[in-house]
Amino acid sequence: MHIKLDENLPAELADDLTALGHDVDSVESEGLAGQPDPVVAAAAHRGKRVLFTLDKGLGDVRRFPPRLYHGLVLFRLRQKGRAAVRRAVLGAVPHIPSASRLVGRLLVVTESSIRLRR
Repeated sequence: MHIKLDENLPAELADDLTALGHDVDSVESEGLAGQPDPVVAAAAHRGKRVLFTLDKGLGDVRRFPPRLYHGLVLFRLRQKGRAAVRRAVLGAVPHIPSASRLVGRLLVVTESSIRLRR
């Protein structure tokens, strides 16, 4: 899967996900840290990447219609902290549908569920 990591996710996830065979880049590595959500979403779209984020603003289907993107994965986690978020994301990755199933969809991941929305 081609993934773009939002800046609100631990940077270590790039190496973790690469080790799992994914093609990963990040908002920070592209010099987009601090940019508004539309800029980040547009960069993911241009790169044909699935955007992984903790930013619930990017999960607003009125502002960011999933049909316009190659996939948005919003992690809504109760636990905070780098280590807890890293564990949660890595634990969810095996259960995330393939990139082709994410095109045009929003995936909301919590500790207890994964919901696929259009």
